[in-house]
Amino acid sequence: MHLQPSPPRQLPVQDMAALDAQEQRAQRVTWGVGTIAGVVALVLVCLLCARVLF
Repeated sequence: MHLQPSPPRQLPVQDMAALDAQEQRAQRVTWGVGTIAGVVALVLVCLLCARVLF
């Protein structure tokens, strides 16, 4: 007995402009979080170095 698979379904239409806008917002959030993490790391390194030197 050989069964034939059903044909693939049609995918829904995608709003490319909305996807691009969401991707840009996500990229800004990622850059913002990375910037904040970098500033915090820089402050901690400066504090540790100042404590060692003085």
